[in-house]
Amino acid sequence: MTEITITEALAEIPTIEKRIEKKREFVKNYLYRKSSIRDPHEKDGGSSELIARERQAIFDLQDRLIKIRSVIQKANSENTILIGNETKTISDWLTWRREIAPKEQYFLSIITEDLKRMRHKAMNEGVGVTDKDSGFSRDYVVNVNELELSKEIEDLEFVLGTLDGQLSLKNATITIDI
Repeated sequence: MTEITITEALAEIPTIEKRIEKKREFVKNYLYRKSSIRDPHEKDGGSSELIARERQAIFDLQDRLIKIRSVIQKANSENTILIGNETKTISDWLTWRREIAPKEQYFLSIITEDLKRMRHKAMNEGVGVTDKDSGFSRDYVVNVNELELSKEIEDLEFVLGTLDGQLSLKNATITIDI
């Protein structure tokens, strides 16, 4: 087993993927030949033997890729990150960043844009915008605290920025055995 950082392991993944692709290309290039043409790999045991070795190498590289991902996943589920007053496992933070944060950012941007459009419309109509319902007025009533909304957007950006930094730090310092 080799002990490396998560950063090093993640950097190895694209290399493995490129090696697999090159080996697949090699296999495709020597799948068959006319019998009248001499085997270009005769000295190395023949194309059939080389293809078998390359396919085995592909399987071995795929196993290494799975092992790397599995060990990283295990480390991510065992280590935590504290952002503000919220502690989550790295796995949970990654899920939040991938599945929750983008949708929340989109939703908050839609709300903000809708409020801007409503304010523009109110201005064009010559009516006011308020946070209290006055009954029969033509004014628009905003049903959300815009200051809190702005703070929520700012907090979300802060968490995302902090998370990126923390993930980089954790990936560079957490070691895994492969």
